[in-house]
Amino acid sequence: MERFAGKAVLITGAATGIGRATALAFAREGASVMIGDVDARADETVALIVGEGGNAAFRHTDVRKAADLDALVAACVDRYGRMDAAFNNAGVLPPQRPIHEVTEAELDLAIDVDFKGVFFAMQAEIRHFLKVGGGTIVNTASVGALIADPNMSAYCAMKHAVSGLTKAAAVEYAQLNIRVNAIAPGFVVTPMTQHWADSNEFTQMFYAQNISGRAARPEEIAPTVLHLCSDGGSFINGATFTIDGGQTAH
Repeated sequence: MERFAGKAVLITGAATGIGRATALAFAREGASVMIGDVDARADETVALIVGEGGNAAFRHTDVRKAADLDALVAACVDRYGRMDAAFNNAGVLPPQRPIHEVTEAELDLAIDVDFKGVFFAMQAEIRHFLKVGGGTIVNTASVGALIADPNMSAYCAMKHAVSGLTKAAAVEYAQLNIRVNAIAPGFVVTPMTQHWADSNEFTQMFYAQNISGRAARPEEIAPTVLHLCSDGGSFINGATFTIDGGQTAH
């Protein structure tokens, strides 16, 4: 059964990794997918979906610009006649350094993409959902929204902010039929994290601490996003779902 037949979903950051896997998963369950990204590899995601008989489109979108998010929502509605759910997944991983060495430019990038990018996306999406009587939003946080690791201060701070923003939006709009949740993935092998996967020192340390003894694949994250956007998630609101193979369980 296609849970999203006849529905349209907006996804930011779907050029690769978790975003691409989730876009494919939505399309396989009947959704039309509108992708917003600055990475031209989003065209490849569209081609993969279309190649499987699905429906998808890509609009170049810089999530640091509120106007780009407004335009992305408008493009989704113009193309598909609707927007039922949104997955705000675009993000960056700043260079790893101790707090006293983080540059202003690095901090600004983390704030602009990892937090303001989600905030601007939610504003545009919520304005639409208020017009049509409701919808669902899922934001990508991280286990970095729950715990902290050395040399990742800007990233952890922004992911904590995303989790807090998710709760705040859920509280504000629950009575208006808008649900807002977040996911908190652990270590997932994607182009953004490939340098960690390629480091024997890092993987040995990480796998020793994680009860699963491995990293996740993007395809293992996507099903939770779909559930949160589906009717099966109708009573889930304001939550941050940990998907970390047990990393934070001990």
